[in-house]
Amino acid sequence: MVRSSVLLAMLGVAAAQTPPPEQPDTVIRINVNLVQMDAVVTDAKGNLVTDLKPSDFEILQDGKSQVITNFSYISTRQGAPAAAPPAPKKGAPPVPPAQIKPSDIRRTVALVVDDLGLAFDSIARVRGALEKFVDHEMQPGDLVAIIRTGAGIGALQQFTADPRMLHAAIDRVKFNSMGRVGISSFGPLGGDDGLGAAATEERNEVFSVGTLGAVRYVVDGLRELPGRKSVVLFSENLKLFGEGAMNQRVLESVRRLIDAADRSSVVIYSIDPRGLQVFGLTAADNTGRMSPRQIAEVPARRSAEAFHSQEGMVMLAHDTGGLFLYNRNDVSGALRQVLADSEGYYLLGYHPDAATFDPRTGQPRFHKVSVKVKRAGLSVRTRAGFFGNSDRGVPQVAKTRAAEIGHALRSPFATGSIHVRLTPLFTEGPEGSFLNTMLYIDGRDLTYADEPEGWHKAVIDIVAITFGDGGQPVDSSDRTYTLRARKESYDQALKGLLYSVSHPVRKPGAYQMRVVVRDASSGQVGSASQFIEVPDVAKGRLTLSSLVVKEVAPEPAAKEPVEGQIQTPNIQGSAAVRIFGQGTSIMYGFEVLNAQAGAGNQPELESQTRMFRDGKVVYEGKVNAVPMNGQSDPKRLVAGGTLKLGPQVARGDYVLQVIVTDKLAKERFRTATQWMDFEIR
Repeated sequence: MVRSSVLLAMLGVAAAQTPPPEQPDTVIRINVNLVQMDAVVTDAKGNLVTDLKPSDFEILQDGKSQVITNFSYISTRQGAPAAAPPAPKKGAPPVPPAQIKPSDIRRTVALVVDDLGLAFDSIARVRGALEKFVDHEMQPGDLVAIIRTGAGIGALQQFTADPRMLHAAIDRVKFNSMGRVGISSFGPLGGDDGLGAAATEERNEVFSVGTLGAVRYVVDGLRELPGRKSVVLFSENLKLFGEGAMNQRVLESVRRLIDAADRSSVVIYSIDPRGLQVFGLTAADNTGRMSPRQIAEVPARRSAEAFHSQEGMVMLAHDTGGLFLYNRNDVSGALRQVLADSEGYYLLGYHPDAATFDPRTGQPRFHKVSVKVKRAGLSVRTRAGFFGNSDRGVPQVAKTRAAEIGHALRSPFATGSIHVRLTPLFTEGPEGSFLNTMLYIDGRDLTYADEPEGWHKAVIDIVAITFGDGGQPVDSSDRTYTLRARKESYDQALKGLLYSVSHPVRKPGAYQMRVVVRDASSGQVGSASQFIEVPDVAKGRLTLSSLVVKEVAPEPAAKEPVEGQIQTPNIQGSAAVRIFGQGTSIMYGFEVLNAQAGAGNQPELESQTRMFRDGKVVYEGKVNAVPMNGQSDPKRLVAGGTLKLGPQVARGDYVLQVIVTDKLAKERFRTATQWMDFEIR
């Protein structure tokens, strides 16, 4: 495959995927020894109450009082609520997001847009609320994902603190004409969707189960993260009744989702974005064939229809301890209320009766749990109950190659005991756009078998899939490598391995790459996932390729990575790891695409570098002209520079940003920027 060789000579890896830490005791547990539930207590004004004691609570399971044996209050606040960073001024380059560590996570929120169950006008309101949240209300320490129920598994947005990635996800939130809701919430009178009533009900049932399945997928993935998590579901149609009868299939899906949420410590909040509804006649209604009595019954019928459309959302919120918010024209305000509600909660635990998990019937029974607060004037919300099925009895993933790799690929998070780092890098060549990807594998996590004459052997599987923004796979590979090394090569392999691959990108858009590394001997796996935006270079606007950063080598540089081959370079200061020492000189490189040319076919480009730590500027370089350096094509220039990290620079995580300005371009498209993270030790 074709690659841009000049840029690939500096190829590196972006942000590390840190595996989630071990789950602390704050995670909800359901087993034969302990049932642990969370509860939110508020006063008459809706404010959180944080000073209660065990004696202020009463827990009942199936109507029987329980003795509280575990009690604590968990606050997700880190001191006073942090102020969101101000939005950049119009025309100013965006500020790179601060790198977030597991210990820094304040809130974990999945914003699930049910495009299978939202009308055209509701989609617009939800998009506006999401944009406002990302631009003005997202706090430092927030880990957020924006997910569409109508998209494939590949379109599952990675949990991130990067506003660019969230905006890319919001851009893909559009009206789904294949959903169970039309242009408006109520179909016009006299209209015909081409389906009979029974067929319409069956179609709505199938799509409702699809919505619940998508939310269940998110909930199951959230189980791997510590603490209490929030799922916010934007929907307007989740019926539990059809034609006057209970829809058993949808109801069962709701109950199973609630149980999964309980075991994953997930609280589900549901928001109906329709706002205050008008149930009377509209201009779209055709009443020509209706009697006066039928016309008079329209408001009551539509009111009942709206009520039934919310049944599933009410149940999901109520039974997981969340809120159902409706009849509000301010969707952004509803989202703010949801996030404020997740600031703190109580953990209440008790030892259940042995009969709770009695397996004699073969079917786990649902146990109702209620929590009461004895102090007057307070309200409490908690989970409605759980199935008598112990967490310890949950079936484990089958220990087969396909099952282990499949489980890791389906997870929306970096998982496993093998530490890997992944970066897809965008670059543009004469033949078009490419994604050049490098995977770093920590060699210490692999199992090596000792062989005669000092040789050591490891066998690893590497599976990589690239998904487009619609969830469709656009590229994949599945390869097995046998590594044999001894002496110095073995010592080097323990420090880390690099895997390089490149493939063309046929069209611009947002892409997600998922990679799984599996140790064939131990069955241990590691996975990583990264999103990358491939710009539309054909539009002719100023664009930068991905930024690569590495240490200026004090000795001859290692050979260029060979695509599809495992290598063992000097890792520490390489572009693959980017861990630099104080006083080190680093180099950075990038491509400038679509620069405008002036007299003599010469561009007028300026560049500036900035360095950030914790979202704040710690270094700002001078504005310098970008030289041509003998390059003849202003539409495709390779540029870069070097920086000296002074001995006084503090150790920690940093982000290097490059800003390029084209003085000949129109003001709207005059500036482009890229950034890359690194660490100083």
